[in-house]
Amino acid sequence: MNKNKRSKFMTNVIILMVSQLVVKLFGIIYKLYLTNKNSFGDIGNAIYGAAFQVYALFLSIASTGIPNAISSITSKKLSQGNNKGAYRVFKVAFSIFGSIGFVLSLILYVFSSKIANIYLNMPETEEVLKILSTSIFLVSIEAVLKGFFNGREKMSYTAHSQSLEQIVKAISTIVMVEIIARVSDKNTVLMVQAAAIAIFTSNAVSVLYLMRQYIIVRKNVYIDINTSAYYKKERLRNIIENIFRIAIPISLSTMLSLATKTIDTFTIIRMGEKVVGYDEIKLQYGILSGKVETLISLPYSFNIAIATTLIPTITALKEKNDIKSVKRRIKKSIFATILIGLPMSICMSVFSDIILKILFPNASLGAELLKISAWNIIIVVLIQTVNGALQGLGIFKMPVIALSIGGILKLILNLILIRIPNLGIKGAIISTIMSQLMTLIICLITLKKAINSINLKKQRKKKGF
Repeated sequence: MNKNKRSKFMTNVIILMVSQLVVKLFGIIYKLYLTNKNSFGDIGNAIYGAAFQVYALFLSIASTGIPNAISSITSKKLSQGNNKGAYRVFKVAFSIFGSIGFVLSLILYVFSSKIANIYLNMPETEEVLKILSTSIFLVSIEAVLKGFFNGREKMSYTAHSQSLEQIVKAISTIVMVEIIARVSDKNTVLMVQAAAIAIFTSNAVSVLYLMRQYIIVRKNVYIDINTSAYYKKERLRNIIENIFRIAIPISLSTMLSLATKTIDTFTIIRMGEKVVGYDEIKLQYGILSGKVETLISLPYSFNIAIATTLIPTITALKEKNDIKSVKRRIKKSIFATILIGLPMSICMSVFSDIILKILFPNASLGAELLKISAWNIIIVVLIQTVNGALQGLGIFKMPVIALSIGGILKLILNLILIRIPNLGIKGAIISTIMSQLMTLIICLITLKKAINSINLKKQRKKKGF
C-alpha cells in the first residue's frame, strides 16, 4: 500500500472515530438523562430496550448489510475504472431497499400488538413498536446512501450524518420526554413513546442531510460516469444478485448478532420471573439493557470505524493483487482493535461500581453485571475487525455460520444458566461471553485459512501453474 493510500485509510478511520465519539457522547447524555429521570429509570429502560431490540432486528433485514455491500461493489468497480457501473449499482439498490424498508415498516406496525403481548410479554411496548416502525423505511434509504459514499471513500458524509443524527436524537429525546413528563404527570409509558418519536425525528434529519450531500456531489458523479475507462452494461438480474450475494450474509450476520440480545429479551423476563419474580427481573433487565449495554457498547462504536474502512480498502487492494498490503493492513487493524478493546474491558470491570455511581447517581445499581459484561468488549471488537477483513476478502458465509453456532450456544446456555438461582440474569451475561468467544475463534481460523489460501495462489501464479 503506497503512502497516499495509507494516509487516506487512516484519515477515514479518524473521521469515523471522531464521529463515533460524538455519537457516543450524545448517546450517553440522553441515556444519563433517561436513566436518572424520575419515573423513567430502569423500568422505562426495560420497556424501551425490549421494543428497541425487536426494531433493531427489523432494521438488520432492511438496512444493515446494505452499506457494506454497496461499498464493496462500488469500490471494486471504481478500482476497475467502471464508474458508470458503480453508479448503476447505487440506483438499483436505492429502488430495491427503499421498497423493502417500506414493506418491513408496515409489517412491524401491523404485528406490533402480537409481538408486544405474546412474544415480549410486555404490553407496554405495543405503541413504542408502532412508532419505531416508521423509521425502518428511512433507515433503509439512509443505508444505501452511506454505502454509496463509503464505496467512494467519502467517509466524511457518513460520519457527519451519524453525528447529526445522534445530536438531534439526544436533544429531541430530552425535550420531548421532559414535555410529556410534565403534561402526563410523569407517565412512564408515554415518556418511552416520546423517546421513540425522537428516534424517528433524528433518522429523518440524517436522511435529509445525506440526500442534500448527494445532490451536491451528483455533478461530479456524472463527470466520473462520462470518463469511465470502460463500461459493459450488466444485466439487472446480475446486479441484484451481486448486491444480495454480499448484503444477505452481512445482514444475517447482524441479525444473528442481534439475536444474542433478542434471545435475552425473550428468555430473561419469562424465565427470570420464576426465580426472582416479574417486577425484580424486569428491573434487572432494565439495568442490563439500559445502563450496562450502553456502557460496554462504547468501544464497539469506536472500533466499527476500523471495520467499516477496512472493507473497501481490502477489496481494492485484493483487486489490484497487492497481497502484501492486504496482510499488513489486517494485522495493523487487529492490533489497533486490541489497543481499543482490552484497556476498556479492564477499566470497566475494575471500576464498574465507581463508573455507575458517577454516571447514574439516581440509579447506580448494576455494578456486578457491568463487571462481568465488560469482558465481552475485547471479544466483540475483535469479531468486528476480523469480519471486516473477511468481507473485504469476499468471504461472507463463514461469519454467518460462526454467528449461527454462537447463537445456538447462547440459547442453550441461557436456558440452563438463567434458571440457576445464584446466577439468574448473570447467567445470560456469561452465556453471551461464551457464545461470542466461540464466534471469534471460528472467524479467526477462517481468516487465517483465507490469507494462507491467497499466498498459495500467488505462489502458484509466480511459478506458472
